[in-house]
Amino acid sequence: MIELNQVSKRFGERWAVDQLTLAVPAGEIYGLLGHNGAGKSTAIGMMLGQVWPTSGEVKVCGFEVGTHRSEALQKVGAIFESPAFYDYLSGWRNLEILSSYTAPTSRSRLQEVINWVGLTDREHSKVRTYSHGMRARLALAQALLPHPELLILDEPSDGLDPEGIHEMRETILRLHRELGLTILLSSHFLSEVEQLCTRIAVLNQGRKVFEGSLADTRRRENWVRLTVPDFDRAWVCLQKAGLVTDRRNGKPNKLESVAKPHSVKAPESIPVELNGSATGLILLAQNIRTDQVVRELVRNEVALYEITRHEETLEDFYLSLMGQQRTGAGEGK
Repeated sequence: MIELNQVSKRFGERWAVDQLTLAVPAGEIYGLLGHNGAGKSTAIGMMLGQVWPTSGEVKVCGFEVGTHRSEALQKVGAIFESPAFYDYLSGWRNLEILSSYTAPTSRSRLQEVINWVGLTDREHSKVRTYSHGMRARLALAQALLPHPELLILDEPSDGLDPEGIHEMRETILRLHRELGLTILLSSHFLSEVEQLCTRIAVLNQGRKVFEGSLADTRRRENWVRLTVPDFDRAWVCLQKAGLVTDRRNGKPNKLESVAKPHSVKAPESIPVELNGSATGLILLAQNIRTDQVVRELVRNEVALYEITRHEETLEDFYLSLMGQQRTGAGEGK
């Protein structure tokens, strides 16, 4: 549905997008990630024909955007940057006016998209009375008007409260599931991307530094989360025994104690007071099991409050990737 081949965009002396190649297959929810200024919005602007590339080729729905923009965007709906509405008009009238710029839209279609985004019973209220979340849903309704096969969403949850973020996420999933839409979204909410997307690309300073499935972002390394009174001491014991090869964090916990539930009496053998404890990650050596770690800590009289397998999150992956990029940039200077 979307193909970018060696696309670059230069503003003055700065390359906003640099040699970007990516492909969004039909049926995917595809996430475009990156820090502010990484080039996400510029890339989307080129997909929508609102920003002209300095070099490279941009195809949408099989058509080159630069030479066949009308055909390329005929089946595309989009929320790009900050949608603008006439605050003194109703949501319904806004949709009527905005749809008239491209093609007349029937009343039944207007009501259909309003129902899809959850604005039923508020479509005739003036937009100035809408919450930020309702404005976001009105923008989504506008994007759905042309019966799109591809939906491009630039930071659709930006500025929403937790309830609004949840509603937007559920709406996007429903559109994908029930209408079979291909969806490209850019976002800095990593937890949202993790729950929505099937594939992602990560941009850093205009360059693509990763593209792959969500499964590809979850490392298969044997990391374990450990909570003990003295993380450094536990680490030394385990390292001497050859059970671990790497560590992360291990700083003292801010929480001084764990409150006991009122309805459950904690067994005396289980320590519930975690005063001075520290939590960190340890990487187990090859073929080492957690029971071996427990036995070694007990043998060295190191109290163990918690030990659990650590599953890599998208946030873990993203921060690690950005850290590698900074290290690489520093070494290149």
